[in-house]
Amino acid sequence: MAQAAEPKARDLKRQTVEIKRSAKAVEESADQLTDSADRRTILAGDRTLLAAERTYAAWVRTALAALASGVGARALMHDVLPEWVGKISGSLLVLFAGFCLVAAVWREVCGTPSQPSPDVRRIPVTLLVPMNGFLLLVAIAALVGIWAA
Repeated sequence: MAQAAEPKARDLKRQTVEIKRSAKAVEESADQLTDSADRRTILAGDRTLLAAERTYAAWVRTALAALASGVGARALMHDVLPEWVGKISGSLLVLFAGFCLVAAVWREVCGTPSQPSPDVRRIPVTLLVPMNGFLLLVAIAALVGIWAA
């Protein structure tokens, strides 16, 4: 009987060691999954912030294109169509440019979610507002130029 109990004791000890090793592996795997999930959350925040900045850039790009188109429309239609057509079409395009500049800042400042906290730094609002303000002044000057010329 003692001989039969000895292999059972060895099997029990071996199983205990295997269970401890398996539990340790599961614990390490769970830690890795937690770290991986945390990192994916941070990366998702980075992607969200960068997508918002691409949207901001698209608004500013659209504004600059509309501003240039407004001035160009006024200049190109000067001798072709009645003067009021060039002034109105140019004015509408320049006003649209102003709207795009305001919308760009508004969406960047108010529309970007703060959670989760990304690793990437945001463009400072102290840079966005004056830069877009200057471009808005350029649009106003273009609008005055369209009607003064």
